[in-house]
Amino acid sequence: MIIDGKKVAQGILEDIKKQVAKLEAKPTIAVIIVGANPSSKIYVNIKNKKAIEIGMHSVVVEMPEDTTQQALEQKIDELNQDSAINAILVQMPLPKHLDAYKIIEKILPNKDVDGFHPENVGKLSIGLTPFACSCTPKGVIRLLDEYNIDLEGKHVVVIGRSNIVGKPISAMLLARNATVTMAHSKTKNISLLVKSADIVVSAVGSPKLVKKEWIKDNAVVIDVGISRTPDGKIVGDVDFENVKDKASFITPVPGGVGPMTIAMLLENTLNLYYLQKEKK
Repeated sequence: MIIDGKKVAQGILEDIKKQVAKLEAKPTIAVIIVGANPSSKIYVNIKNKKAIEIGMHSVVVEMPEDTTQQALEQKIDELNQDSAINAILVQMPLPKHLDAYKIIEKILPNKDVDGFHPENVGKLSIGLTPFACSCTPKGVIRLLDEYNIDLEGKHVVVIGRSNIVGKPISAMLLARNATVTMAHSKTKNISLLVKSADIVVSAVGSPKLVKKEWIKDNAVVIDVGISRTPDGKIVGDVDFENVKDKASFITPVPGGVGPMTIAMLLENTLNLYYLQKEKK
């Protein structure tokens, strides 16, 4: 069965829209973009458009490529102190002269919509509830739930150890009593390891890395990777056409995990709004 992330995400966005319509003040997300990275601009425009579509306020802060560390941190301080701003996102990647880790740490944990702040990551890793969870891994878990895919006791192989997907998804899976193995670029005999998995989550951005021979019969395959081939086609980490008949469930690229990331970002924004309102 092909997992329709687009359909699930649409349902979530419709639910958020209904909740937002009942609120007196609208949840507000601020997105900072530094420089003119074309991909970043596209992502920011999509986030902005979706937020507005569901009735939220979206503030886009554009800063020049040569923005200093101090200037960017100062802008984050302003947004932290602005009670009208519920969620802050700094679009990555940043220009090389900026320290991304210091920037992430500067955002207040209860406004950190991406769930990247060390406090939120730490809470997730020890089984506490963070203010927000990383959007893509959260979207993966939601898709598995929507399709009633049981995680308890299942062997999940996560390919990729990034702070954005690999590490947080591993923590989330462990919290659901899955047995998790993390594979990465230095893993030996990776194909044999993947073949032992009941569920495979690949998040490395390597086109068609995961072959049919790597997949156990009826395994669940979640493809988080996204790449563009020389002919302009968008593909995932998984050789979809050859793997789909062997897997019991599989996410396509595009249309699988991608739409869920935006939906989770806006769900996080709404949740942060509620948390901040409770605190007042």
